[in-house]
Amino acid sequence: MSRYTVFYKSILAVIAVFALFAFTKKLNNTSKKSINKKEVVSVLKSSIDTKVESVYNALQANEFELPNEICFEKALKGFYSLKERGVVKNNILTLIDFSLSSNVKRLWIIDLSRNMVLFQTLVAHGRNTGEEFATAFSNTPESFKSSLGFYVTGEVYNGKHGVSLKLDGLEKGLNDNARNRAVVLHGADYVSESFIKSYKRLGRSQGCPAVPVKYVSEIIEMIKGQSCLYIYHPSISNSSLDDLIS
Repeated sequence: MSRYTVFYKSILAVIAVFALFAFTKKLNNTSKKSINKKEVVSVLKSSIDTKVESVYNALQANEFELPNEICFEKALKGFYSLKERGVVKNNILTLIDFSLSSNVKRLWIIDLSRNMVLFQTLVAHGRNTGEEFATAFSNTPESFKSSLGFYVTGEVYNGKHGVSLKLDGLEKGLNDNARNRAVVLHGADYVSESFIKSYKRLGRSQGCPAVPVKYVSEIIEMIKGQSCLYIYHPSISNSSLDDLIS
């Protein structure tokens, strides 16, 4: 073997070592970037959870009860997402917890600017959604069932139920037929303590979140103007926020 051949082989060996070193370094850097990205996501999630927990702990109940923390957490995270996108225009959050009996006050109106519960009242679910408890939900017209998820409040109008508030569903396949179904917030005589005493449960709607007649004007005044309304039930998908309509 000539000395030139040995020389060239030595050069090639050195080049191979440097190439291997560079590749390994790049691989390590890529791995670190991937880890760092996961760490950042984890920190962000932790930050949001901490913020939600902080807001809940600071929430002023006034003379009302506080909503369930899990229910509030889901509502607030969706509210932040919708507010960031400009879908909702003010800091009023209406929360309906359909995991509760219809015989208790399960609608809350919360002012997030002041961290304060403004109101709490009874609210009906759809006649085919259940008796005392809400158990079945639908986005289908004429189903007479309630739809879960996030809504934004629309126009105020006077209809067959008197002053009412239109709602736009913001989740595809879950409640985006709300306007076509004429799912609105309105007052109803069957939403009252006297009805519960007579029938052992609250009356039911055709799918609308119906509230007591004596409070409907006050409620609409508080939540009109593109505010966020969230209807919760434990059966709702944890990934529903991904399906929010922009």
